[in-house]
Amino acid sequence: MTVVALTGGIAAGKTTVTDVLRERGIAIVDADVLARDAVAPGSPGLSRVVEALGPGILTEGGELDRAALGQKVFGDHDARERLNQIVHPEVHRLSHEAFRAHEEAHPEVPLVYAVPLLVESGRSDEFDAVVVVHTPRDERIQRLVEHRGMDLSEATTRVDAQANDEQRLEAADCVLDSAQSQAHTEKSAQALADALWSVWPHVERLPRSFP
Repeated sequence: MTVVALTGGIAAGKTTVTDVLRERGIAIVDADVLARDAVAPGSPGLSRVVEALGPGILTEGGELDRAALGQKVFGDHDARERLNQIVHPEVHRLSHEAFRAHEEAHPEVPLVYAVPLLVESGRSDEFDAVVVVHTPRDERIQRLVEHRGMDLSEATTRVDAQANDEQRLEAADCVLDSAQSQAHTEKSAQALADALWSVWPHVERLPRSFP
């Protein structure tokens, strides 16, 4: 079973890249979607998160309040670790279920696992290739301020709560440049999709960069 992991820091442009890959017929398993499933209303995962972090992370309707959760964990390393210890194992389980289902149904179709916290999880070596969508730290902070309405302090905290650029690039087999325009990122993503189709499943043949 061949799986390519795609990662990158917050505001690097991963969604733009995965949207293009889907349009080109690449199968995507999204860790963010699995993480939402892991703490869906009524799930054991959500109950454990509330027990660990308190009821203030819930909406009035009993769903996870992601804004409140973000404020609680991004500036508190211990709280973030408690959250990760609950959510990461469940996401890991759900992802491997999805990989096996894909392998049984469509092994000829390239499979990409979009996983923002790959480096932080220490699981880079589990995948056949790692693609890093790369925009430098300062540019990502600026994007959060300009496009997501965060103040500079919050944006900096969010970015610095993740692995740094050097750690992420060290884990990369391939680097996709997303530091320029969205159109440029889309063009690089199209090149990545074409490369995946041309070499699959021999992903060791992927180019080292998509500039």
